[in-house]
Amino acid sequence: MSFPDQHKSSASSSPTFSSEEHVDTSLSMSLDYPEGGTSLTQQHPPNKCYFFSRAEPPFHKEKRASQEIIQRFTLSSAVFNTPVYQTTPEKHAKLTYGSSLFGSLIQGGAMVTNPSVRDFIQQHAQVMQPDKIHICDGSQAEIDGLLKEMEKSGMIKRLTKYKNCWYARTDPQDVARIESKTVIVTDNEIQTRPKPLDGAKGLLNNWMSREVFKENLRSRFPNCMRGKTMYVIPFSMGPVGSPLAKIGIQLTDSAYVVASMRIMTRMGESVLKTLGDSDEYVKCVHSVGNPPEDVKRVTGHVSLQGVGGTRAEQARDHILRKDEAASEHMLIMGVTNPQGKKRYIAAAFPSACGKTNLAMMKPTLPGWKIECVGDDIAWMRFDAKGQLRAINPEAGFFGVAPGTSESTNPFAMQTIAENTVFTNVAETSDGGVWWEGMDVELPDDITVTDWRGRPFKVGVSPGLAAHANSRFCAPADQCPIIDPNWESSEGVPIDAIIFGGRRPHGVPLVYEALNWAHGVFMGASMRSEATAAAEHKKKVLMHDPFAMRPFFGYNFGDYLQHWLDFSDESKRGKLNLPKIFHVNWFRKNANGKFIWPGFGENSRVIEWICRRLDNEPDLYVETPIGRVPKVDSIRLDGLKDPVDMKELLSVSKNFWLHEVEDIEHYFTEQVNDSLPPQIASELQQLKSRLSDS
Repeated sequence: MSFPDQHKSSASSSPTFSSEEHVDTSLSMSLDYPEGGTSLTQQHPPNKCYFFSRAEPPFHKEKRASQEIIQRFTLSSAVFNTPVYQTTPEKHAKLTYGSSLFGSLIQGGAMVTNPSVRDFIQQHAQVMQPDKIHICDGSQAEIDGLLKEMEKSGMIKRLTKYKNCWYARTDPQDVARIESKTVIVTDNEIQTRPKPLDGAKGLLNNWMSREVFKENLRSRFPNCMRGKTMYVIPFSMGPVGSPLAKIGIQLTDSAYVVASMRIMTRMGESVLKTLGDSDEYVKCVHSVGNPPEDVKRVTGHVSLQGVGGTRAEQARDHILRKDEAASEHMLIMGVTNPQGKKRYIAAAFPSACGKTNLAMMKPTLPGWKIECVGDDIAWMRFDAKGQLRAINPEAGFFGVAPGTSESTNPFAMQTIAENTVFTNVAETSDGGVWWEGMDVELPDDITVTDWRGRPFKVGVSPGLAAHANSRFCAPADQCPIIDPNWESSEGVPIDAIIFGGRRPHGVPLVYEALNWAHGVFMGASMRSEATAAAEHKKKVLMHDPFAMRPFFGYNFGDYLQHWLDFSDESKRGKLNLPKIFHVNWFRKNANGKFIWPGFGENSRVIEWICRRLDNEPDLYVETPIGRVPKVDSIRLDGLKDPVDMKELLSVSKNFWLHEVEDIEHYFTEQVNDSLPPQIASELQQLKSRLSDS
């Protein structure tokens, strides 16, 4: 397979990382390794974040590193001493590359002249002991060779039905991000997460002390790449050279990660040239490892956007926050009305709740046009004029396959028709793929193999042919409705922010926040049914504030205060704040059926939102929870089936009083003393409005 040369950004198979501003501190790490090695330390400049991050790769017959752990250091103004394992000359030949210690082990077309990057590679090569080191240049020849090697080894399989597409399966235990095994390492636990109420288990980030983390490093990384090639991946999250973009250097022993990173990030020699001699980059280390079966798996992920355990999303939190910016789990879409007026909207939904479908929506309303900037991550910053601008730091789509079809997302189906890696979907005997909800009837002579490699008969075999979290990884520039400004260096102007989730009961189709603080409260109090994108087994209703619960890079209370401060002119100046809305496509009636048709019909809700952005009057009624559309203010012309708008937009006092109780319990138990007073005040105001209604 040959991927086009211009693929960029991060995926679930790319690293996740995040950073944020913290207190001054000093950290010194020194490890004594066995086998005659000596322990060294090297000082690095301040204001750095180092991540030993897992790229969430699917691998055929490979175990994800129980020898792997992700660390996210989130301390600014800290002197960080990296532990280095130095072998004796007898144990491993020295590497010579240019004027530094590398060696005949170096492969690849890219030249590394940056002293900091050379040191980073050398130090970890000495620890992990790869047989070869490959500096990735991002070229077509390079990816062609790697794909050929993976095909030969059985890690991936060519899909002959499509142009340049590949198929991979994972270990059955490695099918989604493992939130319970994701850790953040800081000096103090309060920097990572709020202290929960006495006796409660904290659910907002997992903290690990530096001492425990050092022990994990000591036991897991030495010699983990022996017999393998270490790939060095220079990548940029965001358009190369953009003031909002961040550069990273990823070390991995998986060619699958290289292929995925080439789709999901801007990768290769151009990144090294842009970096120059700067040491301002995020360090990522990943190894598949060779864990024994009885070793407990320990993995970690940071929250680049907070991306999920699989992307370079996490490094942003620290770096962007100190720049008065935000790094969010949001799609970005361009919306143009029939009169030619264009708006850009960012929307935060939990994984597998329709972000990709909305970002690539085909509107049913005549004259309306949707264009996609990104479907998963938004890095945002206010410009000098106070306008919020956003970039999509990824260069590809890492989308959930099941449910994607010509009827639900025709533009996604066109996007993934070539140059795509499919993981954990079902495979068909004619060299294609299949999944539940694809809406494709297979001929009788075509057989199906499920994601575990077993024969599967559609409609007869038990279980699912494709895993519920099976994925496609495709270049964004193949999307037929990609926005012309999707790679704008300055970002696109954001006019509205939408929150949403899966709420079968009680939550209206759409409502508008009363003001900025109320909108932040709406994001903080988001709840949604758990999906297959995480390891949760049941459709339990979970608190998922800002759709960022798996991705927060620091204390959630500090995160909320950061958002609240955007409206404080004494701290931020006069800003043009977007309007904030909440949507719910998933409300059901008494028979358990969805009330709203969703998909392209969601353009009717977007139309109402755009009219509210123009401050069109007489479109809503004031309710205790916010501004809910009048029953006749959302266009229904052209709908195939009638919709009970009265039920869909109803606000039940009893439901919301119970909702307030649950939110209050969550804030008290989980956020506790870290909850900003302004959020507590918003909660009490909502309670009062409900009581008075």
